[in-house]
Amino acid sequence: MSDWIDVAPEVEFGPGQSRLIDAEDVMIAVFNLNGKYYAIEDVCSHDGSPLLGSGLEPGELIDGDQIICPRHGTRFCIRTGAALTPPATEPTACFPVRIQNSMVQTRDDRWD
Repeated sequence: MSDWIDVAPEVEFGPGQSRLIDAEDVMIAVFNLNGKYYAIEDVCSHDGSPLLGSGLEPGELIDGDQIICPRHGTRFCIRTGAALTPPATEPTACFPVRIQNSMVQTRDDRWD
């Protein structure tokens, strides 16, 4: 079973903020959308390029509950990982998020 990884203290991770973490060589983008936390793999399923880790400011990539791939413009739902627009047709992976001892945590549970 994969271990939970600390993302940030809940008090330092306010609504509208995002964080990028390395979970055993898998980059995970974690988002606080109006007080609810979501985590997706930070990769465009179309060509494997990073989303939040692209080097652009989060404000340039996040539109409501969607993240936009900076290379080809595919929109992914932050809540579900679904590809919402072409050229991507496959979702990006979603991961569980929890609050444990006031710490936001996530993990890659795909192979548990």
